[in-house]
Amino acid sequence: MLDRSLNAEASAPYFGRADGAPVGWAVSTGYVGYEAAVAAMEARAAAIAEGSAGELVWLLEHPPLYTAGISAKSADLLEPDRFPVFPTARGGQFTYHGPGQRVAYVMLDLTARRRDVRAFIAGLEAWIIGALEQFNVTGEIRDGRVGVWVERKVSGAPTREDKIAAIGVKLRRWVSFHGVSLNVEPDLSHFSGIVPCGQTEHGVTSLVDLGLPVTLDEADAALMESFAAVFGPVERAQAPI
Repeated sequence: MLDRSLNAEASAPYFGRADGAPVGWAVSTGYVGYEAAVAAMEARAAAIAEGSAGELVWLLEHPPLYTAGISAKSADLLEPDRFPVFPTARGGQFTYHGPGQRVAYVMLDLTARRRDVRAFIAGLEAWIIGALEQFNVTGEIRDGRVGVWVERKVSGAPTREDKIAAIGVKLRRWVSFHGVSLNVEPDLSHFSGIVPCGQTEHGVTSLVDLGLPVTLDEADAALMESFAAVFGPVERAQAPI
């Protein structure tokens, strides 16, 4: 049985700005180092809070690495020497980032939108779900589990659920940073070095693993369209680094 599902058009909150100002939309080419990305992201979030910079969604790829959120348990790092491990201020536990995964760092001013953390998280979920719908993939959310999930039905076997997108955010002065990651075509074996997000009963998947030969560019286009439906208009912007 489905615990809960969210349709981006029908159920998601509209989390746009009252003034309708567009959000900058930047895409980096090549791999961006994690520490440099976090430093640039935190600087931009601080500038947004001060009113000296506009909101920004920053899409990028990282080289293979693990991050440990504020709730990470040391026992969930199964292979500590496999890839670099970075402590991070975002919520959540251990996660993997690497090639073929689209990371979207989301720097939004909730004061200009709505100071409602639950509605903001629901908006992030709806954003991802709306993007997946463009590839005829049904993304779902589950009570007690962060992220977006898909059901895997195989004839003669029990239905299983795999995670296709992770969400981990931080708010400072009501400006968000960190964000979401969508598995487009990463090496899924790289997740085996951790217990992803503390989940031992469920696996991970990607668009390509689901049999969909989606490129990062195609995923970006879907993410842009879905983001605009939930959070409002975007405009092309330069990446912070």
